[in-house]
Amino acid sequence: MPLDRRAFLKLGGAAALGPLLPAVARGVGMPSAQAGPADYDLRIRRALVELAPDRIVSVNTFNGQFPGPLIRLKEGQRVTVDVHNDTDVPEQLHWHGQTVPVDVDGSAEEGTPFIPARGMRRLSFVPGPAGFRFYHSHLVAGDDLSLGQYGGLVGPVYIEPRREPGAYDREVFLVLKEFEPFFSKGGDMAADFLRPSARDPRLETQGEAAMKASLARGTAHGYEVGYQSFSINGRMLGHGDPIRVKAGERVLFHVVNGSATENRSLALPGHVFKVVALDGNPVPRAAEVPVLWLGAGERISAIVTMHRPGVWVLGDLADEDRERGMGVVVEYAGQHGKPRWEKPVPSGWDYRRFADPVARPVAPDEVLDLVFAKDNAALGGFNRWTINGAAFDMHAMRPMFRLHRGRRYRLRMRNASDDIHPMHLHRHSFEIVSVAGQPAGGLVKDVAMLGGYQTMEVDVIAGQPGLSLFHCHMQLHMDYGFMALFEVA
Repeated sequence: MPLDRRAFLKLGGAAALGPLLPAVARGVGMPSAQAGPADYDLRIRRALVELAPDRIVSVNTFNGQFPGPLIRLKEGQRVTVDVHNDTDVPEQLHWHGQTVPVDVDGSAEEGTPFIPARGMRRLSFVPGPAGFRFYHSHLVAGDDLSLGQYGGLVGPVYIEPRREPGAYDREVFLVLKEFEPFFSKGGDMAADFLRPSARDPRLETQGEAAMKASLARGTAHGYEVGYQSFSINGRMLGHGDPIRVKAGERVLFHVVNGSATENRSLALPGHVFKVVALDGNPVPRAAEVPVLWLGAGERISAIVTMHRPGVWVLGDLADEDRERGMGVVVEYAGQHGKPRWEKPVPSGWDYRRFADPVARPVAPDEVLDLVFAKDNAALGGFNRWTINGAAFDMHAMRPMFRLHRGRRYRLRMRNASDDIHPMHLHRHSFEIVSVAGQPAGGLVKDVAMLGGYQTMEVDVIAGQPGLSLFHCHMQLHMDYGFMALFEVA
């Protein structure tokens, strides 16, 4: 039976990493899911994470650390993972970006069994597709900021491709994450960095009218989430080991935004990022940018050629967030001194830059129109989010769309709010075909930021039978209605 958060709470009974994350989970090469030790062990438990000597937080973690251990898998080679849950709350572990069966995917909405409180599950699956993926809690948190992705249940996955071009000297994995969340009324998250920036006047009129009507009735703005501490690889800026590099070295950075609710930026003064993959998928056109932007759940793989010796801060553009920890020191060999930060030249983030400029999307078999809207403070002070006028019902769990396997569907996503929504589809990848009316063919992702009052079109081939969850990757949005189920048969 479907369980809401309070129901399964009753059922349940109520650090520092270097620039290269160690593969702490043990691999013993046992392909069988029936007997013997698993290839990897993950243990969900409460632990202390030392962000800085004077800032220690208690959060749920994988294996007592944050981030969770880097898991390296081989494309097409079956793996078994034992997941132990040492907490009093049943959990869900989502294998984000992988085309795995429903019983493994880690979504209660799809029907994945919970990892029981004080119990365990053995998972067996064939990893894929190749590239940079990650794993994280997929629990509905609601108003409990200790659950879901608000805590420390995030870890990176790299699935080794059958062929690797190897146009770099070494890899560095970075997990961006905030801690110590709190509820607030309003915030100033960057919202003007997406390109193209043109808004749809009809969507804007609809969204602004709804908000004005709500405020005119005396309703305050709905709750948002803020954070007191910021980190990269579980350490605040200046309190972890630096990333040590050599002049001329080509470093492939794999960056994941493990935030529950925040969009993040990342810049390294005097250097550029050559983006080679988005969400683990090679881009049609590698391009250099001065700043990386990632919505919640997005990943970027980018090569930086180290050509400017010194000691630098690799960090967020937001001064307040960077000063509260969202950064890491990059130190060239033989260089010393105080880390320097220089604000990069203004630039936007444009998915089209990495797309195939001559690609023409294949005509879809069917177009699915989806309109996203916000009901301000409609749920006890929390915003209620709707898709086509309906908030997701955690009790009914009814599919919104029924798809035919093998057919191509175009999701025409219209955002009637001023928020940026990182939209994610489970167990599938999609091709972005247009952004704000501009073509962007050939770009394959599993999360894409939809700008305020904008439209984005993505094509998905219904390839995975059963239920697939479609949702905004911001925990606060999905928990309060911003989800839908697609059923593929």
